[in-house]
Amino acid sequence: MSNLLHLHSPLATLDDDAWDDLLNFIDERRVIPIIGPELLTVDTDTGPRLLYDWLAEKLAVKLGVDTALLPVPCTLNDVVCWFLSSRGRREEAYTRLRSILRDASFAPPKALTQLAQITDFNLFVTTTFDPLLEQAVNAVRFDGAQSTEVIAYAPNRVADLPREREKLERPVVYHLLGRLSASPTYVICDEDMLEFICGLQSEHLTPEKLFHELEHSHLLLIGGNFTNWLARLFLRMAKRRRLSDPRDVGEVLADSHSGSDARLMAFLQQVSVRTRIYSGAAEFVDELHRRWLARRSPAQVIALNAPQRFLPPAREMPDHAVFISYARDDLAAVQKLKAGLDAAGIATWFDLERLEGGDDYDRSIRRNIARCGFFIPVISATTQRRHEGYFRREWSYAHDRVRGMADGASFVVPVCIDATGRGEALVPDSFKPLHFSRLTGGEVTPEFVQRLRELSSGRDA
Repeated sequence: MSNLLHLHSPLATLDDDAWDDLLNFIDERRVIPIIGPELLTVDTDTGPRLLYDWLAEKLAVKLGVDTALLPVPCTLNDVVCWFLSSRGRREEAYTRLRSILRDASFAPPKALTQLAQITDFNLFVTTTFDPLLEQAVNAVRFDGAQSTEVIAYAPNRVADLPREREKLERPVVYHLLGRLSASPTYVICDEDMLEFICGLQSEHLTPEKLFHELEHSHLLLIGGNFTNWLARLFLRMAKRRRLSDPRDVGEVLADSHSGSDARLMAFLQQVSVRTRIYSGAAEFVDELHRRWLARRSPAQVIALNAPQRFLPPAREMPDHAVFISYARDDLAAVQKLKAGLDAAGIATWFDLERLEGGDDYDRSIRRNIARCGFFIPVISATTQRRHEGYFRREWSYAHDRVRGMADGASFVVPVCIDATGRGEALVPDSFKPLHFSRLTGGEVTPEFVQRLRELSSGRDA
């Protein structure tokens, strides 16, 4: 039995064998970090502060709450409860909080940046509503581009993972207790927490794919603010079975308070022997990051410091993006093509899944072609060989759109990624008179970027 899965004393920490087990599980992508507010140390005008403590003070000022009447330090729950007891409008607290955070512009804390650098994590669950984790992942993995997929749960709007974790094409940050908004769709007080916990346990309001992953993965609950019964309830909810039942996965609670909670520790010792405790959230992340890096080669460490070139396409096509249509075997060249255009600041999109079936899928593709800015058919030896394929249907939809355009209008921009010539290319008739750009292997040239920009400028003139 793995040392990671045993709790020997209320203050048990991880020995070298347990750390080694944990890192092996991370290498196999069997671990999910669950982030809490203790990791959100931000630089304020008065020095480093925990974000939620700082927000409580700022929100009290915005709502006219006398902090002298509140506990020290006061929490967001203290402020909201006092405001509501004074007949304040509940909705006002959320919109004020959004304004405060929007104007603050905090940099992601070091601990979140360290977690983002552990590239074996592709699913992050957070119990906080702020955007700092998403910003950390984007900064580390995508050079600041907004390429991380962000999903937020709310009892009145159940959002689940788009697919199983092993099939995710981009990192996902899942806000389990809601995401910052001007609407009351995230947790800022105990009443909100009660509603979310009840919703998450409801048969019809549970994000099933997410909870399947939580149930079958090792969990790192880092910096959470759940105490005693709420901590027990959260563990039971994540594992979806009695904690004393035999199970192959365990969890680590790394925070400042669980180890000193005698009742919680007694419960875990008696019931959940697969739970371990680590004292200190940021300290745990620092040690985890150090040990994970130590297992990487120098070349891998250097690569980690370089931004990822290829940004996977978003699930939904951005308005007026360049639509890239391709045959499945040409994916590597298409990824390079997209990376080059992204680097030039040109929004692009292509279907990464290539489902090639179903009326809903077909309608979605037709809708995207109808509203894209330009259409790039990728022509190659592969498309020459394939006389049938979904890409040919996409080309037909683009051809139909061209027929409704004025003569000389620019929409289709053919790209050839190998030695295939325009004269021999098997393309719709409306494509044949057009200029074919040769981008060998999908390598974008400055001339091609300039051409797209000129075509775009000519359209806007």
